Amino acid sequence: MKYIEAKIGNIVIGKGHPVAVQTMCNTHTADIEATLNQCRRMYRAGAELIRLTVPGMKEVEALKTIRERLRAEGIGTPLVADVHFSSEIAVAAAEIVEKVRINPGNFHRDHEQAKLQFARLVEVCRRCGTAVRIGLNHGSLGERITTLYGNTPNAMKEAAMEWLDMCAANDFYNVVISLKASNTIVMVEAYRLLYAEMKRKGLVFPVHLGVTEAGNGDAGRMKSAAGISALLSEGIGDTIRVSLTEDPVNEIPVARHIADRYDGKRHSSMVSLSLEDRNATATYRALSREDLVIDFACDFGKRLLDRDIDNIVLKGEYSCPGKGTVVLDGTDEAAYLCDELMQATRRKFYRPEYIACPGCGRTMYNLEETFNEVKRRTSHLKGMVIAVMGCIVNGPGEMADADWGYVGEGDHKVSIYKGKNPVLRHVPETEAIDRLLELIEADSHQVI
Repeated sequence: MKYIEAKIGNIVIGKGHPVAVQTMCNTHTADIEATLNQCRRMYRAGAELIRLTVPGMKEVEALKTIRERLRAEGIGTPLVADVHFSSEIAVAAAEIVEKVRINPGNFHRDHEQAKLQFARLVEVCRRCGTAVRIGLNHGSLGERITTLYGNTPNAMKEAAMEWLDMCAANDFYNVVISLKASNTIVMVEAYRLLYAEMKRKGLVFPVHLGVTEAGNGDAGRMKSAAGISALLSEGIGDTIRVSLTEDPVNEIPVARHIADRYDGKRHSSMVSLSLEDRNATATYRALSREDLVIDFACDFGKRLLDRDIDNIVLKGEYSCPGKGTVVLDGTDEAAYLCDELMQATRRKFYRPEYIACPGCGRTMYNLEETFNEVKRRTSHLKGMVIAVMGCIVNGPGEMADADWGYVGEGDHKVSIYKGKNPVLRHVPETEAIDRLLELIEADSHQVI
């Protein structure tokens, strides 16, 4: 069995190394000052890799300036170029940054051309010492793969292995692989299939874990922690990102908390557990509410995803500045947190299910504000799946199982989807939430 290590600037990712924590800017990369300021904040918060979107050649030039200025300030955090739809941009970015993320589903429309362009990319990466992340998303597998295998965890595994085989064929191994999905069941199953196949072949590449489009608040933290921890607990995963529709700096302490648990640097705040007839009662003593939320999701996410238990009761206490000790036993908050974790693991739907990306430099509207307003105005639609997506890269695909979708087009315009089909295009963003709600009302005859 050969375990591959990926060298990315000043860090090494792979078996035997600490789990690396990363995040992604949501600024426009061409806005150099805004992006620099966000990178500085991420560095101070402890980010070990920082990803930036690179949709065009002007962003490649901006990326060069950003990297030079960060290094001049003594900030050596590796930078990752996030590239979609252009192999030429990927090749150009590989000359500048420590790592390039490509998405096989949209690297090149023609698979034979994609193989040729990938060989060209890895030659540049070999010369420059640049790593590659092969980053598949459930929502953007590409027509060829979905025609062969459907839009399934197995399709994600097959697509990943195809590209890892291409790496081996090109004798290039400075590679990290990811298979992200918003659905935690799909995400966990896809990674398990991939890891088993890599082990079967005797060549295990470093794995990047994440639940994409997890949302925000408690829901985003629990969904991410449940999916990521289920895999880390099995020895799967070498670097992680918690994707929140918030200030991306907020992602870092959540990811660090999870990583530290599985690097042996932090223990759960659970003090007791009783199990009876597939029902669990857990008692916690946490230093903060966020510690409680993350620990609770890590402790029980895998058990719920694997259907080892059917129900949870949460007890205990946590410390709250200005309030002292907050006791959970029998409270509405305890019941709410249990419901949230059951929803995160798709065992129970007590409210709408939201799919929301964290936003990046491709997003052309105020995603966080819009998402919070959509949540506020649709909170009564129990069981409905509603997606709020920044752009078309993963939007239409990742929200394939959504009932309704809100997808940014750019230029302050939005497309509204019913299922997989766009029903309104070029809607001004100032009107888009109203149009979405009108369509839901007309379709379901519910009062909005």
